Amino acid sequence: MTIPSTAPEGTQAALIAAGLHLFGRDGFAGTSTRDIAARAGTNVASIAYHFGGKEGLRLACAREVVRRLGTVISAPDAQALSRDAARRQLEMTLRALVLFLTTAEDSADLVAFMLREVGENGPALAEIYATLIEPRHRAVCALWATATGQEAESEDVRLSVFAFLGQAIYFRIARPIVERRLGWGQIGPDEANRIADRLVLNLRAQLSERTPA
Repeated sequence: MTIPSTAPEGTQAALIAAGLHLFGRDGFAGTSTRDIAARAGTNVASIAYHFGGKEGLRLACAREVVRRLGTVISAPDAQALSRDAARRQLEMTLRALVLFLTTAEDSADLVAFMLREVGENGPALAEIYATLIEPRHRAVCALWATATGQEAESEDVRLSVFAFLGQAIYFRIARPIVERRLGWGQIGPDEANRIADRLVLNLRAQLSERTPA
């Protein structure tokens, strides 16, 4: 399985957008095909026509999550990079992820859908894990290893990369709390850059701590 390269269009795109929103908000079982069709501005039969049914739409939503996030979390060949280049790539990846999660219009529905699938541990999560999470996590682990000299598949590196990615996701999940506590009316590009600046400092400290003198 590979990351889809082509964005859905027309009725398919509308149904996937509706599915991401409703599945994320109400869960798969709590979402009816009538609700999906109404939100997409089409008829119920179009779900079966384009996706074979509700379960097929669920998997199509998973593939759209993979496609969108796959463009954000880049995965260059770590072996071709110097230590400094690997560190710069980690910083660029972190900044891109923060900016996308906090300012992209569709990020809320993508994250909500993923969180629902994690909770239900269903087939859509298996798709997301196999095509995005596991390969991208391995790639970022390889970058981390090049940046620090650690073993890429060591437990510490794998945990460190989960923490590295998770801190960015937090600012999407807890966005209303962050905005309230910081007195921000919203998180726009300026606020997102300030978040990224703080997280990059955290990243540099973690990398320095793990790099032999």
